[in-house]
Amino acid sequence: MIWQNTAKRKMRAGEAVFGYSLGLGSALVAEALAGSGIDFLMIDTQHGSFGSDSAIAALMATGAGGATPMVRVAFNEYTRIGRLLDDGALGVVVPMVNDADDAHRAASACRLPPTGDRSFGWGRAVTYGDDYADRIDDEVFVAVQIESARAVENAEAIMATPGIDGCWIGPSDLALSMGVRPRDGGQHDGVQRAIERVLEACRNTDTVPGYAAFTPADAAARAAQGFRFLTAGSDRGFLMEGARAGVAKLAGSKGAGR
Repeated sequence: MIWQNTAKRKMRAGEAVFGYSLGLGSALVAEALAGSGIDFLMIDTQHGSFGSDSAIAALMATGAGGATPMVRVAFNEYTRIGRLLDDGALGVVVPMVNDADDAHRAASACRLPPTGDRSFGWGRAVTYGDDYADRIDDEVFVAVQIESARAVENAEAIMATPGIDGCWIGPSDLALSMGVRPRDGGQHDGVQRAIERVLEACRNTDTVPGYAAFTPADAAARAAQGFRFLTAGSDRGFLMEGARAGVAKLAGSKGAGR
């Protein structure tokens, strides 16, 4: 079987890649969005409605549809990270990484010895083929979430940690940690300076800067700023956007036939 993390290859070549975050717990949604041409899907097991079986189904649907299957783990814990890698994730996003020790723990859980301490053994990832163990450390994309003022202070040390490929800034939690309402973070100079500081830390460490954008337009603007690992919306967000647009059109037509 020929397999590779095409999203990671693009990022390492300097390209921006875009993904959608999945939280509805549906493999059918994953299948549909994976076929849209998007670079990756991020199965959110932190805030999303995924259990272990539905996460496996979504990973299968994502890979079959041609997008790179990635996950956000619930927290920085060895067994949870290893389990999702065993299930076939080719990218792992670890939340609430605040210092280099947190980053080292995340990286070690994702990589086999001697680089890390991931246990040798896997579940459905065996479908990648007999060369899985030889290649997975190169193929997996390991990103940490920088989403607190403390993490920004430690950004360069975090990003310089061996085994960390990139980050994914969580702007809402970052704003909250700075005493700013998330809805105001986009216009807050302090929050924006913190984001720029993380971007600079990635440049200094030759790692991939990432950002959790809320819309495709937001993601495109952040790509122009220099970010290369970007979510551009979520399954729930797109569903509600379409539903609200439909309701607005229907409301406008209520009196048309009278």
